Amino acid sequence: MSEPKARVVSINHVALEVGDIDAALAFYGRLFEVRLRGRSDTMAFIDMGDQFIALATGRTQSKDADRHFGLVVDDRAPLRQALEEAGAEILPGRGLDFIDPWGNHIQVVEYRDIQFTKAPEVLRAMGLADLGKSEAALQELAEKGFSPSQKTV
Repeated sequence: MSEPKARVVSINHVALEVGDIDAALAFYGRLFEVRLRGRSDTMAFIDMGDQFIALATGRTQSKDADRHFGLVVDDRAPLRQALEEAGAEILPGRGLDFIDPWGNHIQVVEYRDIQFTKAPEVLRAMGLADLGKSEAALQELAEKGFSPSQKTV
């Protein structure tokens, strides 16, 4: 008989090491609407609805190549433009991956195209109640037994 195991439910936050909190907040503020959950001299916490990104001083490793995390946005087009205007390193490929000034590799996907979902009340509180899913994403969700009551875009 096997012992019960904990089940992973979600990611609460991702921590990125940066060189300077003020510079990191300025960089990310050029790309995204930034709402701080909290801040100290060595850390800042950027709200993402019911999740957050923690920025921490002390980057020690070299630039990330394959190691990355996926960030979900409502629309990649304005982000791509902001990245270009900021002179960020945008990686080649069909998606949108970039390296921040401290070497963190970030892959960006649109909410409508992936099977990840936010609870309707969280989307509403974020001002994104009208955000829908593509037919392909809804199909992926249905195949796994998840049938969100969301509109198609």
